Amino acid sequence: MRTIAWDEMSWLNEPPAATVEAEELVVRTGRNTDFWHRTAYGFIHDDGHLLALPLPAEAAIEVTFRADFEAQFDQAGLMLRAAPDLWLKTGVELSDGELFASVVATTGMSDWSVSPLPEHAIGHALTFRASRKGDAVTVRYRIAEEQRWRLLRVAYFPPDVDVVAGPMTCSPTRDGLSVRFGPVLVGSPDAHLHEG
Repeated sequence: MRTIAWDEMSWLNEPPAATVEAEELVVRTGRNTDFWHRTAYGFIHDDGHLLALPLPAEAAIEVTFRADFEAQFDQAGLMLRAAPDLWLKTGVELSDGELFASVVATTGMSDWSVSPLPEHAIGHALTFRASRKGDAVTVRYRIAEEQRWRLLRVAYFPPDVDVVAGPMTCSPTRDGLSVRFGPVLVGSPDAHLHEG
């Protein structure tokens, strides 16, 4: 895996504040920011914060972060994006008072899947990995102190589109979510969908 310098990436919807401190990127979100496309809620939001670089068709990206999630739908993680209606975001999201590992896959319309975070993961840095290979993106995550990856989702994603990817954060019901991102890594896609 190759570590990506912060200045190799560029912003989609630059946040009110973003500073580099001891090799970490500290981001503060803007008011009522989100990425969502129609399903169930009927609205389109495309104003979340994404710091991205081009990601090849056969590659994986890892983003490590920690944040103080306090308000409904506070979220942080990573995003792969080809167009305003073709993207995938994954990370941690606060919903109805509980922290979830979350994936939203959007191919014209958004869908949303969640899995409760293990109790011992809360308060720790988490690493999310999106591996793009063929017509799929495989999403895994792990607690930073652990080695074991947890499979979260396999989502369809067109193989023949140009994609940018990188750290993402939103705060749909407030402003001022502070997220601390560790170095972004890019490398080869996962060789196998399942271990063994």
